[in-house]
Amino acid sequence: MHPVAFTSRRAFLQASAAGLALPPVLAGCAMAGTAPPAPAADSGERVFFAFDDVSIPWRDNVQLTPVRAQKHPANPVVRRGPAGAPDHGHAVIYGSVLHLGGKFRMWYLAMFETEIKNGNAPGWWRPMCYAESDDGVTWTKPDLGLVEFNGSKKNNICLIESEVPSLAKVNDYLTVMHDPEERDPQKRFKCAYIAHPPFDDVRGGRSGIGPNERRWCSFLCATSADGLRWKMVGDRPMNAGGERFEVSGLYHFGNFYYATGQLISPWAWRMDGSDIGRAMLAYRSADFEHWSRAKAMSFARPGQLTATPVAGQQTHMGAGIWNRGNVLVGLYGQWQDGPKEKPKGSSHLWGTHIDLGLIVSNDGIHFREPVPDHKVIAHGAEGEWDGIALLQGHAFANVGDQTMIWYSHWDTGAGLKNMDIGLATLRRDGFGYLARKFPNSPAHFVTATFEAKRGAKLFVNAEGVSISSPLIVELLDESDRPVRGFAGGDAARVTEAGTRREVVWPRSRSASLPAGRKLAAKISLPAAGDTKVYALYVSG
Repeated sequence: MHPVAFTSRRAFLQASAAGLALPPVLAGCAMAGTAPPAPAADSGERVFFAFDDVSIPWRDNVQLTPVRAQKHPANPVVRRGPAGAPDHGHAVIYGSVLHLGGKFRMWYLAMFETEIKNGNAPGWWRPMCYAESDDGVTWTKPDLGLVEFNGSKKNNICLIESEVPSLAKVNDYLTVMHDPEERDPQKRFKCAYIAHPPFDDVRGGRSGIGPNERRWCSFLCATSADGLRWKMVGDRPMNAGGERFEVSGLYHFGNFYYATGQLISPWAWRMDGSDIGRAMLAYRSADFEHWSRAKAMSFARPGQLTATPVAGQQTHMGAGIWNRGNVLVGLYGQWQDGPKEKPKGSSHLWGTHIDLGLIVSNDGIHFREPVPDHKVIAHGAEGEWDGIALLQGHAFANVGDQTMIWYSHWDTGAGLKNMDIGLATLRRDGFGYLARKFPNSPAHFVTATFEAKRGAKLFVNAEGVSISSPLIVELLDESDRPVRGFAGGDAARVTEAGTRREVVWPRSRSASLPAGRKLAAKISLPAAGDTKVYALYVSG
């Protein structure tokens, strides 16, 4: 069944309900005078990021320079609602943004109360709310008419149906993914979220529950045809037989669905059993219904793993994940404890600051930080709207020549100050670049091997190149030998800067790569100039 183009939200929802194939998540949309749209993650395109030392392991005289995103001048772009609205207390991107059918679609965590009690919403319910946008900056909150709130269904709350009502009450982080390969059109949208139902509402064992737990910290899953009306998977939490788990991530990679999130000591520990604080762990499932009891340690900050841990360093709520097909890119919360001495009557988290750092994974399980403690998005200065702590979401999109990232502010002082949603941008895939380390000396790098399909092409994302200072592109075989017709005197030259420049081979006067062979790309930087290479792409 072929994807359908939609001219309106109503047409989109009607087609979803009718079982028509939804368009895959777009990596970008065509804009006049900008780069062409990049294929979706499921298209088979392979991305070689400058910061990924598995995809680009071989490097000579080059260094990585990480880049900080620029905050949008219109921030915050999504604000809490007025009194009486389901998001009057806060609107935070403990959620996702997907770019589907030319429309930005956002699922976010709302709170209608205006105060925190015992570290949580007083009613144990923070609704899953929905917004949409044409440009990612100006957002609307449509009346969905699905859930009654304050005596009316005129609100933007998504419906989650469950045999046990308390299991359908989102209480914390939620994440939404679109699964175009799902055969059942009623399940093409998938989500994971946290609920805190009473113990008596949870079927299954209570093993692993700590002595201070008042309610079950549940990891729930649901599916949907349109992303607005959801049905819970099964009749119990995915972790009903194990420890508490604060799920925050959801993606499909290889043969499994993965749910990543936060565990905190004593439910999480280092390899030797000692406390680690907050860390990122992962569950897996082959069918989205049955989840592993065992978990994998996915990521912890370097300071959490040293012989003597760095005081106050933790990994907050796992990471917001961007699935790029062959690689996962994420932003994680760089938690730093506040001072031990706090003002009388203040929150126990008063003074805690969080920035957002970059991590990457090539296997879907283990993540690493290319430049430890680099801040892709840093909390603002005192007095700015995002001046205390930041929250990450699964909220990335490539549009034209830029990457868009949505994030939120968290008032760790429990005053709910400025808990809204902001936008930051980068050059397209511009999280970092490779450039010459020492001047006046040759410099090159070589990718990991890949196999090109028939008609596949190679593209370069670079700046600082010209006719007089070109990038030299060659192909090597799996034994690191030049491929005849694609190396040496037959090497390609990239002479124009851009986020997606096609590599054309002079001997064949074609951009097509040799099909069915194991290849690697060798990129030599020009001898002069300030050349920066952000990424390479091999089309599917």
